[in-house]
Amino acid sequence: MSHEEPNARRLFLKQTALASAGVLLAPSMAWSASSYKRIIGANDRVRVGVVGFSDRHRSSHLPSFLNHYKELNFDVVGVSDIWKKRREEGAATWKEKLGHDVAAYRNNEEMYDKKAVDAVFVSTADFQHALHAIEAVRAGCDVYCEKPFAETMEDNRATLKAIKASKQIVQIGSQRRSGANYHAADAYIKSGKFGDIKMVELTWNVNQPGRWRRPDLVPQLKEADTDWKRFIMNRPFEAFDARKYLEYRLFWPYSSGLPGQWMSHQIDTVHWFTGLQHPRSVVANGGIYMWKDGRKNWDTLTAVFDYGPQNDPSNGFQVTFGSRMDNGDEHPSEIYYSNGGELNLNTNTVSPRGGLTQKFAADMHMQPFLLPESSLSAVEPVIASANTGGDKLTSNHVRNWMECVRSRQQPHAPVEAGYSHSIATIMTNAAVHSGMKATFDEKTQEVMVGGKVFKY
Repeated sequence: MSHEEPNARRLFLKQTALASAGVLLAPSMAWSASSYKRIIGANDRVRVGVVGFSDRHRSSHLPSFLNHYKELNFDVVGVSDIWKKRREEGAATWKEKLGHDVAAYRNNEEMYDKKAVDAVFVSTADFQHALHAIEAVRAGCDVYCEKPFAETMEDNRATLKAIKASKQIVQIGSQRRSGANYHAADAYIKSGKFGDIKMVELTWNVNQPGRWRRPDLVPQLKEADTDWKRFIMNRPFEAFDARKYLEYRLFWPYSSGLPGQWMSHQIDTVHWFTGLQHPRSVVANGGIYMWKDGRKNWDTLTAVFDYGPQNDPSNGFQVTFGSRMDNGDEHPSEIYYSNGGELNLNTNTVSPRGGLTQKFAADMHMQPFLLPESSLSAVEPVIASANTGGDKLTSNHVRNWMECVRSRQQPHAPVEAGYSHSIATIMTNAAVHSGMKATFDEKTQEVMVGGKVFKY
């Protein structure tokens, strides 16, 4: 790619215009004469590949990309999928949207060997995200990587190391980090006006017997039409199973289900707002109470986290995550509490509800603490639906990645965000599978249960 200064200068002017129009740019974006030379030329098209033509990619990445690709001069040129059906569907769908041929690759190695792409969307099975991100950055590609980032600490550490050793731009698909209401909440909490966080309640309930099921698609998948060994990657070998391939979210060790799919979104805001990188401990309980369809991952889960400084156990707060796949309307709830009230990310309001009133403060000769009623500024609507964050959030997030591919600035959800949410997810997995309290060893970067390293 060319890095000519005139092209870079034109991009700088364009970015400045976007910023003045209120478009969300990467934080701490600074421009200088020396930085111009590192920017991809505005006339150089960024060639994008799709790693896994999944439901997530089709319903979320595709429309988000189409919102911005012309303005930012991006193009999708290839689809890599090991299943023949999805590979052909992916190439045909993108051809229809873009009006030109899109190459279909049997696997990632074939696509990278052709040196056909500069950046990729990774939207494969949960356990594959980290490993596919490693492949991409080693091939010199920037990455938009879906969450959960990693489902084991071995994969988590290896991918963090590979990405940090590269010069690639990696955006984790935690799209809340591109929501104006979440940025407003972060600024409010960090301002000190909210007071110390004392409790966070996270919930995500749905009543969808078909969620993560693919009953019509499973019979269409034949072992001869895919590459089962490539699918299972570094997981223990087992015989081909179309359900585990297509309904992987229901089966450990291909996915943790509720923690990886939903909790990872919500727990990420805790890390973001507080600067804490992981819980101190996690306990969990639940089971398969409703959908007895052969799944192995729980359909009901409650996890309780202890957060705070590692060297000060007397200072901290609790986080609860509750999720059930019955009797729910899919309105994820995220409520932060201080001793002065609450910050509610469903209503985007701050209120004194539950705060320390004059009556009870006076009994102990204390000052009352009641937050003033207020709204978070520049709010975005919180819409969950199938894309776990609303079209606007995902579109913002994809755009932020595209802008950062050009500017080489860090995106809203860098690899460290994925590493941290993965620790919380893996700790939850450890508590679920062991029935014991899970902790984290800072020195070894390992999740521990009963004094031993957790192994799936």
